[in-house]
Amino acid sequence: MWRAAILGFQHLLAMYSGDVIVPLLIGGALHFNAMQMAYLISADIFMCGVATLLQLKRTPLTGIGLPVVLGCAVQAVTPLSAIGNQYGVGVMYGAIISAGIFILLISGWFSKIKNFFPPVVTGSLITIIGFTLIPVGFQDLGGGDATAKNFGDPKMLLVGFLTMGIILGLNAFAKGFLKSLAILAGILIGTFIAGAMGMVSLKAVGQASWFHLPQFFYFGTPKFEWSSILTMILVSLTTMVESTGVFFALGDLTGHKIGSQDLKRGYRAEGLAVILGGLFNTFPYSTFSENVGVVQLSGVKTRQPLYFSAAFLMLLGLLPKIGALATVIPDAVLGGAMIVMFGMVGVQGIRMLQQVDFKDNNNLLVSAISIGLGLGVTVYPQIFQAMPQSLQIVLNNGVVIGSFSAVLLNIIFNMRPHRATAPAQVQVNSEAQLQNK
Repeated sequence: MWRAAILGFQHLLAMYSGDVIVPLLIGGALHFNAMQMAYLISADIFMCGVATLLQLKRTPLTGIGLPVVLGCAVQAVTPLSAIGNQYGVGVMYGAIISAGIFILLISGWFSKIKNFFPPVVTGSLITIIGFTLIPVGFQDLGGGDATAKNFGDPKMLLVGFLTMGIILGLNAFAKGFLKSLAILAGILIGTFIAGAMGMVSLKAVGQASWFHLPQFFYFGTPKFEWSSILTMILVSLTTMVESTGVFFALGDLTGHKIGSQDLKRGYRAEGLAVILGGLFNTFPYSTFSENVGVVQLSGVKTRQPLYFSAAFLMLLGLLPKIGALATVIPDAVLGGAMIVMFGMVGVQGIRMLQQVDFKDNNNLLVSAISIGLGLGVTVYPQIFQAMPQSLQIVLNNGVVIGSFSAVLLNIIFNMRPHRATAPAQVQVNSEAQLQNK
Protein backbone atom coordinates (compact mmCIF):
# COMPACT_ATOMS: atom_id res chain seq x y z
CA MET A 1 0.00 0.00 0.00
CA TRP A 2 2.76 2.43 0.88
CA ARG A 3 4.47 1.75 -2.44
CA ALA A 4 1.20 2.39 -4.27
CA ALA A 5 0.81 5.64 -2.30
CA ILE A 6 4.29 6.86 -3.33
CA LEU A 7 3.62 5.93 -6.96
CA GLY A 8 0.33 7.82 -6.71
CA PHE A 9 2.20 10.88 -5.45
CA GLN A 10 4.49 10.59 -8.48
CA HIS A 11 1.43 10.72 -10.77
CA LEU A 12 0.18 13.76 -8.86
CA LEU A 13 3.42 15.70 -9.35
CA ALA A 14 3.45 14.83 -13.06
CA MET A 15 0.09 16.51 -13.63
CA TYR A 16 0.01 19.14 -10.87
CA SER A 17 1.61 22.09 -12.64
CA GLY A 18 -0.41 21.52 -15.81
CA ASP A 19 -3.55 21.54 -13.72
CA VAL A 20 -2.82 24.56 -11.51
CA ILE A 21 -1.84 26.73 -14.48
CA VAL A 22 -5.44 26.73 -15.78
CA PRO A 23 -7.04 28.44 -12.74
CA LEU A 24 -4.09 30.82 -12.54
CA LEU A 25 -4.51 31.90 -16.16
CA ILE A 26 -8.32 32.15 -16.13
CA GLY A 27 -8.47 33.77 -12.68
CA GLY A 28 -5.85 36.30 -13.79
CA ALA A 29 -7.72 37.05 -17.02
CA LEU A 30 -10.95 37.66 -15.04
CA HIS A 31 -9.14 39.81 -12.44
CA PHE A 32 -10.01 37.63 -9.44
CA ASN A 33 -8.74 38.85 -6.07
CA ALA A 34 -6.46 36.77 -3.79
CA MET A 35 -9.37 35.17 -1.90
CA GLN A 36 -11.16 34.21 -5.11
CA MET A 37 -7.95 32.79 -6.58
CA ALA A 38 -7.38 30.72 -3.43
CA TYR A 39 -10.85 29.20 -3.75
CA LEU A 40 -10.47 28.61 -7.49
CA ILE A 41 -7.20 26.68 -7.13
CA SER A 42 -8.32 24.67 -4.09
CA ALA A 43 -11.70 23.72 -5.57
CA ASP A 44 -10.07 22.85 -8.88
CA ILE A 45 -7.56 20.48 -7.25
CA PHE A 46 -10.35 18.83 -5.23
CA MET A 47 -12.49 18.34 -8.34
CA CYS A 48 -9.53 16.82 -10.20
CA GLY A 49 -9.57 14.08 -7.57
CA VAL A 50 -13.32 13.59 -7.92
CA ALA A 51 -13.09 13.50 -11.73
CA THR A 52 -10.23 10.97 -11.57
CA LEU A 53 -12.30 8.69 -9.31
CA LEU A 54 -15.20 8.84 -11.77
CA GLN A 55 -12.90 7.60 -14.54
CA LEU A 56 -11.01 5.00 -12.50
CA LYS A 57 -14.03 3.19 -11.08
CA ARG A 58 -15.75 1.13 -13.78
CA THR A 59 -19.53 0.99 -13.34
CA PRO A 60 -22.25 -0.16 -15.77
CA LEU A 61 -22.60 3.47 -16.94
CA THR A 62 -19.34 5.30 -16.27
CA GLY A 63 -15.58 4.86 -15.93
CA ILE A 64 -12.99 3.61 -18.43
CA GLY A 65 -11.28 1.63 -15.66
CA LEU A 66 -7.73 2.43 -16.85
CA PRO A 67 -4.85 4.07 -14.90
CA VAL A 68 -5.76 7.66 -15.81
CA VAL A 69 -5.67 11.07 -14.12
CA LEU A 70 -8.10 13.83 -15.06
CA GLY A 71 -7.22 17.51 -14.95
CA CYS A 72 -8.26 20.86 -16.39
CA ALA A 73 -8.52 20.98 -20.16
CA VAL A 74 -5.93 23.60 -21.14
CA GLN A 75 -7.76 24.13 -24.47
CA ALA A 76 -10.50 25.84 -22.45
CA VAL A 77 -8.31 28.68 -21.14
CA THR A 78 -8.71 31.13 -24.03
CA PRO A 79 -12.43 30.57 -24.74
CA LEU A 80 -13.40 30.62 -21.03
CA SER A 81 -11.42 33.82 -20.46
CA ALA A 82 -13.15 35.43 -23.44
CA ILE A 83 -16.63 34.29 -22.33
CA GLY A 84 -16.05 35.44 -18.74
CA ASN A 85 -14.84 38.87 -19.79
CA GLN A 86 -17.59 39.41 -22.35
CA TYR A 87 -20.64 37.86 -20.69
CA GLY A 88 -19.69 37.35 -17.05
CA VAL A 89 -18.75 34.43 -14.82
CA GLY A 90 -22.32 33.07 -14.68
CA VAL A 91 -22.45 32.58 -18.45
CA MET A 92 -19.00 30.96 -18.37
CA TYR A 93 -20.16 28.30 -15.91
CA GLY A 94 -23.47 27.85 -17.72
CA ALA A 95 -21.49 27.05 -20.87
CA ILE A 96 -19.35 24.50 -18.97
CA ILE A 97 -22.44 22.72 -17.58
CA SER A 98 -24.04 22.66 -21.04
CA ALA A 99 -20.88 21.19 -22.56
CA GLY A 100 -20.89 18.42 -19.93
CA ILE A 101 -24.51 17.58 -20.75
CA PHE A 102 -23.59 17.53 -24.46
CA ILE A 103 -20.78 15.01 -23.79
CA LEU A 104 -23.20 12.77 -21.88
CA LEU A 105 -25.76 12.90 -24.70
CA ILE A 106 -23.34 12.05 -27.53
CA SER A 107 -21.19 9.53 -25.61
CA GLY A 108 -23.00 6.55 -27.17
CA TRP A 109 -22.72 7.89 -30.70
CA PHE A 110 -19.12 9.04 -30.26
CA SER A 111 -18.07 5.61 -28.93
CA LYS A 112 -18.96 4.07 -32.30
CA ILE A 113 -16.03 5.83 -33.95
CA LYS A 114 -13.75 2.95 -32.84
CA ASN A 115 -13.77 1.49 -36.36
CA PHE A 116 -12.24 4.75 -37.58
CA PHE A 117 -9.20 4.22 -35.32
CA PRO A 118 -7.10 1.37 -36.75
CA PRO A 119 -3.39 1.22 -35.75
CA VAL A 120 -2.33 3.70 -38.48
CA VAL A 121 -4.69 6.31 -36.96
CA THR A 122 -4.19 5.58 -33.25
CA GLY A 123 -0.42 5.29 -33.65
CA SER A 124 -0.28 8.61 -35.51
CA LEU A 125 -2.58 10.25 -32.94
CA ILE A 126 -0.54 9.14 -29.92
CA THR A 127 2.70 10.16 -31.65
CA ILE A 128 1.19 13.61 -32.21
CA ILE A 129 -0.01 13.86 -28.58
CA GLY A 130 3.49 13.14 -27.27
CA PHE A 131 5.52 15.25 -29.68
CA THR A 132 3.19 18.27 -29.67
CA LEU A 133 3.69 18.47 -25.89
CA ILE A 134 7.49 18.59 -26.19
CA PRO A 135 7.49 22.40 -26.79
CA VAL A 136 5.58 22.81 -23.49
CA GLY A 137 8.34 20.91 -21.72
CA PHE A 138 11.03 23.04 -23.37
CA GLN A 139 9.21 26.23 -22.43
CA ASP A 140 9.17 25.14 -18.80
CA LEU A 141 12.80 24.08 -19.07
CA GLY A 142 13.69 27.66 -19.98
CA GLY A 143 11.70 29.13 -17.08
CA GLY A 144 8.07 28.97 -18.16
CA ASP A 145 7.66 32.40 -19.78
CA ALA A 146 9.32 32.63 -23.19
CA THR A 147 8.90 36.44 -23.20
CA ALA A 148 10.74 36.96 -19.91
CA LYS A 149 14.23 38.46 -19.96
CA ASN A 150 15.67 35.60 -17.94
CA PHE A 151 14.16 32.90 -20.16
CA GLY A 152 16.86 30.30 -20.80
CA ASP A 153 18.93 31.41 -17.82
CA PRO A 154 21.89 28.97 -17.44
CA LYS A 155 20.78 28.16 -13.86
CA MET A 156 17.37 27.06 -15.12
CA LEU A 157 18.87 24.97 -17.90
CA LEU A 158 21.30 23.38 -15.44
CA VAL A 159 18.53 22.41 -13.00
CA GLY A 160 16.28 21.16 -15.81
CA PHE A 161 18.94 18.99 -17.43
CA LEU A 162 20.07 17.69 -14.03
CA THR A 163 16.48 16.61 -13.36
CA MET A 164 16.39 14.89 -16.74
CA GLY A 165 19.76 13.24 -16.01
CA ILE A 166 18.56 11.90 -12.64
CA ILE A 167 15.46 10.36 -14.23
CA LEU A 168 17.51 8.76 -17.00
CA GLY A 169 20.20 7.59 -14.58
CA LEU A 170 17.70 5.87 -12.29
CA ASN A 171 16.05 4.18 -15.28
CA ALA A 172 19.45 2.97 -16.46
CA PHE A 173 21.00 1.80 -13.18
CA ALA A 174 18.31 1.47 -10.50
CA LYS A 175 16.22 -1.64 -9.99
CA GLY A 176 12.80 -2.57 -8.68
CA PHE A 177 10.76 0.00 -6.82
CA LEU A 178 13.42 2.74 -6.97
CA LYS A 179 13.44 2.52 -10.76
CA SER A 180 9.67 2.97 -10.89
CA LEU A 181 10.06 6.16 -8.82
CA ALA A 182 12.53 7.75 -11.24
CA ILE A 183 10.26 10.70 -12.13
CA LEU A 184 9.37 11.48 -8.51
CA ALA A 185 13.00 11.24 -7.43
CA GLY A 186 14.12 13.47 -10.30
CA ILE A 187 11.55 16.16 -9.46
CA LEU A 188 12.30 16.12 -5.70
CA ILE A 189 16.10 16.10 -6.07
CA GLY A 190 15.88 18.75 -8.79
CA THR A 191 13.77 20.95 -6.50
CA PHE A 192 16.26 20.59 -3.62
CA ILE A 193 19.13 21.55 -5.96
CA ALA A 194 17.11 24.53 -7.22
CA GLY A 195 16.39 25.54 -3.60
CA ALA A 196 20.12 25.50 -2.81
CA MET A 197 20.59 27.84 -5.78
CA GLY A 198 17.92 30.26 -4.49
CA MET A 199 15.32 29.37 -7.11
CA VAL A 200 12.57 28.19 -4.71
CA SER A 201 10.19 30.51 -2.85
CA LEU A 202 7.88 29.37 -0.01
CA LYS A 203 5.83 32.58 -0.11
CA ALA A 204 2.80 30.82 -1.61
CA VAL A 205 2.77 28.33 1.26
CA GLY A 206 2.77 31.08 3.87
CA GLN A 207 -0.12 32.92 2.22
CA ALA A 208 -2.36 29.85 1.74
CA SER A 209 -5.14 29.03 4.21
CA TRP A 210 -5.32 25.77 6.17
CA PHE A 211 -8.79 24.61 5.13
CA HIS A 212 -11.13 25.37 2.26
CA LEU A 213 -14.34 23.52 1.35
CA PRO A 214 -15.66 23.54 -2.26
CA GLN A 215 -19.11 25.12 -2.60
CA PHE A 216 -21.89 25.05 -5.18
CA PHE A 217 -22.12 28.28 -7.22
CA TYR A 218 -19.36 30.05 -5.24
CA PHE A 219 -19.07 32.77 -7.90
CA GLY A 220 -22.79 32.88 -8.72
CA THR A 221 -25.51 30.84 -10.37
CA PRO A 222 -24.99 29.71 -13.99
CA LYS A 223 -26.52 31.57 -16.91
CA PHE A 224 -26.91 30.29 -20.43
CA GLU A 225 -25.99 32.03 -23.70
CA TRP A 226 -26.06 30.13 -27.00
CA SER A 227 -22.77 31.28 -28.58
CA SER A 228 -20.86 30.56 -25.36
CA ILE A 229 -22.44 27.11 -25.16
CA LEU A 230 -21.52 26.39 -28.79
CA THR A 231 -17.93 27.51 -28.14
CA MET A 232 -17.56 25.15 -25.17
CA ILE A 233 -19.13 22.29 -27.14
CA LEU A 234 -16.38 22.74 -29.75
CA VAL A 235 -13.79 22.65 -26.97
CA SER A 236 -15.42 19.49 -25.58
CA LEU A 237 -15.16 17.76 -28.96
CA THR A 238 -11.43 18.48 -29.05
CA THR A 239 -10.91 17.06 -25.55
CA MET A 240 -12.92 13.95 -26.44
CA VAL A 241 -10.67 13.34 -29.44
CA GLU A 242 -7.56 13.72 -27.24
CA SER A 243 -9.03 11.45 -24.57
CA THR A 244 -9.72 8.81 -27.23
CA GLY A 245 -6.04 8.76 -28.11
CA VAL A 246 -5.05 8.46 -24.44
CA PHE A 247 -7.54 5.62 -23.90
CA PHE A 248 -6.07 3.66 -26.81
CA ALA A 249 -2.50 4.36 -25.63
CA LEU A 250 -3.25 3.11 -22.12
CA GLY A 251 -5.16 0.15 -23.53
CA ASP A 252 -2.07 -0.79 -25.54
CA LEU A 253 0.20 -0.37 -22.49
CA THR A 254 -2.00 -2.41 -20.16
CA GLY A 255 -2.99 -5.06 -22.69
CA HIS A 256 -6.65 -4.10 -22.47
CA LYS A 257 -8.50 -4.08 -25.78
CA ILE A 258 -10.62 -0.91 -25.90
CA GLY A 259 -14.18 -1.52 -27.09
CA SER A 260 -17.13 0.75 -27.78
CA GLN A 261 -18.58 0.15 -24.29
CA ASP A 262 -15.26 1.19 -22.71
CA LEU A 263 -15.22 4.40 -24.73
CA LYS A 264 -18.85 5.12 -23.86
CA ARG A 265 -18.19 4.78 -20.12
CA GLY A 266 -15.05 6.91 -20.45
CA TYR A 267 -16.88 9.73 -22.24
CA ARG A 268 -19.75 9.62 -19.75
CA ALA A 269 -17.32 9.93 -16.84
CA GLU A 270 -15.74 12.99 -18.47
CA GLY A 271 -19.20 14.47 -19.12
CA LEU A 272 -20.11 14.10 -15.43
CA ALA A 273 -16.76 15.62 -14.44
CA VAL A 274 -17.40 18.65 -16.68
CA ILE A 275 -20.90 19.13 -15.21
CA LEU A 276 -19.50 18.99 -11.67
CA GLY A 277 -16.82 21.48 -12.69
CA GLY A 278 -19.54 23.92 -13.71
CA LEU A 279 -21.61 23.34 -10.57
CA PHE A 280 -18.64 23.89 -8.25
CA ASN A 281 -17.46 26.86 -10.34
CA THR A 282 -14.23 25.27 -11.53
CA PHE A 283 -13.43 24.00 -15.05
CA PRO A 284 -13.96 21.28 -17.68
CA TYR A 285 -11.94 18.13 -16.99
CA SER A 286 -10.37 15.68 -19.41
CA THR A 287 -7.87 12.82 -19.39
CA PHE A 288 -4.25 13.97 -18.97
CA SER A 289 -1.81 12.54 -21.49
CA GLU A 290 1.18 13.42 -19.25
CA ASN A 291 0.48 10.41 -17.07
CA VAL A 292 0.75 7.94 -19.96
CA GLY A 293 4.49 8.60 -19.80
CA VAL A 294 4.50 7.91 -16.05
CA VAL A 295 2.78 4.55 -16.59
CA GLN A 296 5.27 3.69 -19.33
CA LEU A 297 8.37 4.66 -17.34
CA SER A 298 7.31 3.25 -13.96
CA GLY A 299 6.10 -0.02 -15.47
CA VAL A 300 3.23 -0.03 -12.94
CA LYS A 301 0.03 -0.49 -14.93
CA THR A 302 -2.56 -1.07 -12.18
CA ARG A 303 -5.13 1.45 -10.97
CA GLN A 304 -4.19 1.28 -7.28
CA PRO A 305 -1.63 4.13 -7.36
CA LEU A 306 -4.17 6.30 -9.21
CA TYR A 307 -6.72 5.84 -6.43
CA PHE A 308 -4.10 7.29 -4.09
CA SER A 309 -3.54 10.15 -6.56
CA ALA A 310 -7.25 10.93 -6.51
CA ALA A 311 -7.31 10.85 -2.70
CA PHE A 312 -4.24 13.10 -2.49
CA LEU A 313 -5.79 15.59 -4.92
CA MET A 314 -8.97 15.78 -2.85
CA LEU A 315 -6.93 16.20 0.35
CA LEU A 316 -4.79 18.96 -1.19
CA GLY A 317 -7.97 20.68 -2.36
CA LEU A 318 -9.26 20.75 1.21
CA LEU A 319 -5.90 21.85 2.69
CA PRO A 320 -4.57 24.69 0.47
CA LYS A 321 -1.45 25.24 2.57
CA ILE A 322 -0.27 21.69 1.92
CA GLY A 323 -1.37 21.89 -1.69
CA ALA A 324 0.71 25.04 -2.14
CA LEU A 325 3.87 23.02 -1.42
CA ALA A 326 3.61 21.47 -4.87
CA THR A 327 3.58 24.93 -6.46
CA VAL A 328 7.12 25.68 -5.24
CA ILE A 329 8.62 23.21 -7.75
CA PRO A 330 10.48 25.37 -10.31
CA ASP A 331 9.28 25.31 -13.92
CA ALA A 332 12.73 24.23 -15.06
CA VAL A 333 12.55 21.07 -12.93
CA LEU A 334 9.12 20.20 -14.29
CA GLY A 335 10.33 20.94 -17.82
CA GLY A 336 13.16 18.42 -17.52
CA ALA A 337 10.73 15.73 -16.34
CA MET A 338 8.14 16.64 -18.98
CA ILE A 339 10.56 16.22 -21.88
CA VAL A 340 11.22 12.64 -20.77
CA MET A 341 7.53 11.84 -20.21
CA PHE A 342 6.23 13.45 -23.38
CA GLY A 343 8.97 11.85 -25.44
CA MET A 344 7.92 8.47 -24.05
CA VAL A 345 4.31 9.12 -25.09
CA GLY A 346 5.43 9.97 -28.63
CA VAL A 347 7.56 6.84 -28.87
CA GLN A 348 4.63 4.76 -27.60
CA GLY A 349 2.77 5.98 -30.70
CA ILE A 350 5.71 4.95 -32.89
CA ARG A 351 5.59 1.49 -31.31
CA MET A 352 1.92 1.22 -32.28
CA LEU A 353 2.81 2.26 -35.83
CA GLN A 354 5.11 -0.78 -36.05
CA GLN A 355 1.94 -2.84 -36.55
CA VAL A 356 1.21 -0.89 -39.75
CA ASP A 357 2.24 -2.06 -43.24
CA PHE A 358 4.18 0.97 -44.48
CA LYS A 359 5.03 -0.77 -47.74
CA ASP A 360 1.53 0.41 -48.62
CA ASN A 361 1.93 4.07 -49.63
CA ASN A 362 -1.61 4.80 -48.49
CA ASN A 363 -0.70 4.07 -44.87
CA LEU A 364 2.51 6.06 -45.30
CA LEU A 365 0.57 9.11 -46.50
CA VAL A 366 -2.04 8.87 -43.71
CA SER A 367 0.62 8.87 -41.01
CA ALA A 368 3.08 11.31 -42.61
CA ILE A 369 0.55 14.03 -43.43
CA SER A 370 -1.28 13.74 -40.10
CA ILE A 371 1.85 13.93 -37.97
CA GLY A 372 3.18 16.75 -40.14
CA LEU A 373 -0.01 18.79 -39.78
CA GLY A 374 -0.20 18.19 -36.02
CA LEU A 375 3.38 19.31 -35.42
CA GLY A 376 3.11 22.22 -37.85
CA VAL A 377 0.03 23.70 -36.17
CA THR A 378 1.67 23.28 -32.77
CA VAL A 379 4.73 25.27 -33.83
CA TYR A 380 2.78 27.96 -35.76
CA PRO A 381 -0.79 28.16 -34.38
CA GLN A 382 -0.98 31.77 -35.60
CA ILE A 383 -1.26 30.50 -39.17
CA PHE A 384 -5.05 30.44 -38.60
CA GLN A 385 -5.28 33.88 -36.98
CA ALA A 386 -7.37 35.21 -39.87
CA MET A 387 -10.06 32.58 -39.21
CA PRO A 388 -13.12 33.25 -37.00
CA GLN A 389 -12.49 32.79 -33.28
CA SER A 390 -14.84 29.80 -33.11
CA LEU A 391 -12.81 27.99 -35.77
CA GLN A 392 -9.50 28.90 -34.15
CA ILE A 393 -10.52 26.93 -31.06
CA VAL A 394 -10.36 23.79 -33.19
CA LEU A 395 -7.71 24.74 -35.75
CA ASN A 396 -5.10 25.92 -33.22
CA ASN A 397 -4.95 22.49 -31.57
CA GLY A 398 -2.34 20.30 -33.22
CA VAL A 399 -3.75 17.09 -31.72
CA VAL A 400 -7.22 17.80 -33.07
CA ILE A 401 -5.96 18.78 -36.54
CA GLY A 402 -3.75 15.70 -36.68
CA SER A 403 -6.58 13.45 -35.47
CA PHE A 404 -9.11 14.76 -37.95
CA SER A 405 -6.53 14.46 -40.71
CA ALA A 406 -5.64 10.86 -39.80
CA VAL A 407 -9.29 9.75 -39.63
CA LEU A 408 -10.25 11.53 -42.86
CA LEU A 409 -7.23 10.34 -44.85
CA ASN A 410 -7.69 6.78 -43.60
CA ILE A 411 -11.30 6.86 -44.84
CA ILE A 412 -10.21 8.21 -48.22
CA PHE A 413 -7.25 5.89 -48.75
CA ASN A 414 -8.11 2.71 -46.83
CA MET A 415 -11.87 2.47 -46.29
CA ARG A 416 -13.23 2.92 -49.81
CA PRO A 417 -15.14 -0.15 -51.11
CA HIS A 418 -12.71 -0.85 -53.95
CA ARG A 419 -9.79 -0.98 -51.50
CA ALA A 420 -11.35 -4.05 -49.89
CA THR A 421 -12.03 -5.81 -53.19
CA ALA A 422 -8.87 -4.81 -55.07
CA PRO A 423 -6.49 -7.35 -53.40
CA ALA A 424 -8.91 -10.21 -54.09
CA GLN A 425 -9.26 -9.14 -57.72
CA VAL A 426 -5.47 -9.03 -58.12
CA GLN A 427 -5.27 -12.58 -56.79
CA VAL A 428 -7.94 -13.79 -59.24
CA ASN A 429 -6.20 -12.14 -62.22
CA SER A 430 -2.87 -13.60 -61.21
CA GLU A 431 -4.27 -17.15 -61.00
CA ALA A 432 -5.97 -16.74 -64.40
CA GLN A 433 -2.67 -15.68 -66.01
CA LEU A 434 -0.89 -18.73 -64.56
CA GLN A 435 -3.59 -21.07 -65.93
CA ASN A 436 -3.30 -19.53 -69.40
CA LYS A 437 0.43 -20.09 -69.40
